[in-house]
Amino acid sequence: MDLEKIYKKSDSVVSRKIADEVILVPIRQDVGDLEKIYTLNEVASRIWELVDGRATLKEIRDVIVNEYEAPPIEVEKDIMGCLRELKSVKAVTEG
Repeated sequence: MDLEKIYKKSDSVVSRKIADEVILVPIRQDVGDLEKIYTLNEVASRIWELVDGRATLKEIRDVIVNEYEAPPIEVEKDIMGCLRELKSVKAVTEG
C-alpha cells in the first residue's frame, strides 16, 4: 500500500449520512447506474469522510487505527478493500 497516495471523492456521486451509515447515489453516470444506491458500513463511512483530496492514506490509516484501536496492517487491508470498491463504482479517484 502506497501510504502517500491521496484519493478524492468523485463529483458524480452524492452522499447522505444516516445514523452510522453513508448512502452513495451516482448522479452523472449511465442511466442504468442511476438506479443503484450504495450503503457503506460504519468503518467505510468513516473512510469516506476522511477521503477529502488532501489526506494521505497514511493519515487516513492513522485516524482509523486510533478511533477503532485496530492493528495498522488490518486497517490498511480494510482501507484498500474499501477504496477498491469505491473506485469500481466511480465514487473515488486517485488525486
